[in-house]
Amino acid sequence: MRTRVAVIGGGQSCEHDVSLASAASVAAALDPTSYDVVPLTIGRDGTWRDRGLRPIGLCGAAQVLRGCDVVLPVVHGPRGEDGTLAALCELAGLPYVGSGVRPGAIAMDKWATKLVAAAVGIATTPGHLVTAATADHERWTHPVVVKPVAAGSSLGVSLVAEPGALRPALDAALALDSRVLVEDVVTAREIDVAVLRRADGTLMVPPALEIVADGLFDHELKYGGHADFRVPAPLTEVDAKALEDAAVATYEALGCSGVARVDFFLTDDGPVLNEVNTVPGMTEHSQVPRMFAAAGMSYAELLDELVRGAHR
Repeated sequence: MRTRVAVIGGGQSCEHDVSLASAASVAAALDPTSYDVVPLTIGRDGTWRDRGLRPIGLCGAAQVLRGCDVVLPVVHGPRGEDGTLAALCELAGLPYVGSGVRPGAIAMDKWATKLVAAAVGIATTPGHLVTAATADHERWTHPVVVKPVAAGSSLGVSLVAEPGALRPALDAALALDSRVLVEDVVTAREIDVAVLRRADGTLMVPPALEIVADGLFDHELKYGGHADFRVPAPLTEVDAKALEDAAVATYEALGCSGVARVDFFLTDDGPVLNEVNTVPGMTEHSQVPRMFAAAGMSYAELLDELVRGAHR
């Protein structure tokens, strides 16, 4: 008998389109001999829609979800990745894929993630918090990166190289979130590490991926098809071990489940944590599936592992 899997995509965040692509790819790749896929979409306005994109509302969606064996949320960003959908599943008693409420909420909050990482000895990018109330007092002293605290897909992220660009960068980030991070520019290699908790409870860390970008790895470069992803990343044994250890320590400290992507800057002094994604991009060509492919695990096998490891 096939397992009935609800794949949820879309959402109300600025990552709506990215989430739709991930959800469509996941739904198409789940083995039809093992899984009966039930797609659900959350519109930009919050309206839940069924397989035929007919509006069914939250009550209708709850009826559909109750008829499924497992929920696989692929909603990036706020009101999805931040633990919101995990909470819905917890309250409804539905098995679901991925991290729970607390790790989803903490990891989505880049400032809170920094605090957790620092507590377990993981270096993070130097930076400070800015709000709408304090933005007027912010002064440019050196090049910085400005980013929303709880947004993803590099949206609202700006590299500020001169004084006149600071306020527009703050405004752009504050348009997406009420809190903003202003971080020092780290000149280093950008390395992504994926961590998967398998169905048997063991952790798997595939070969790391390096992002080679000339300047800021922004939304256009990330999704425009021109990003240079190198996997396995060319790393020394020492650097590879340091990155893996830091990624696992971060994953465990946050309490993650399923798969998470932990993004680092690799400096001369070792790994520096950038951010954590508990619902990373999941098209077949996204970073995480590429890393597992390098470890010999196909896209369909990765999805199968995730579904079998769902919270029960």
